[in-house]
Amino acid sequence: MTEPIVVRVFDIAGGPICVSAEDGQRIHDKIAPLLREGKKVVLSFEQVDTLISAFLNAAIGQLYGEFPEERIRELLSVRDMEQDDLVVLQRVVENAKTYFKEPKKFDQAWKEEVGDEE
Repeated sequence: MTEPIVVRVFDIAGGPICVSAEDGQRIHDKIAPLLREGKKVVLSFEQVDTLISAFLNAAIGQLYGEFPEERIRELLSVRDMEQDDLVVLQRVVENAKTYFKEPKKFDQAWKEEVGDEE
């Protein structure tokens, strides 16, 4: 069996602060093709000091709209993450799973809430 591919968040984000959705998108764009190929990926948060849900939504949350949950669980793991950040990640994952079960329903509710008639 081949070794998992380690993706260092610090290196892709360019530092220890992971707060922008754009940086999260770069992580997503690195790992999604690997998951499509069936490769195991370890996302290392070594040296990451600051992490927020917007980053994690872009990096990991949107994967739940592209892959079955079982595939993500099988192929993607995280390491070197602070306990507080693991709690945020768990919330992001649960929210993503809920959203991607019925995205149109959530989008419509959002439009009604903010008055967007697009």
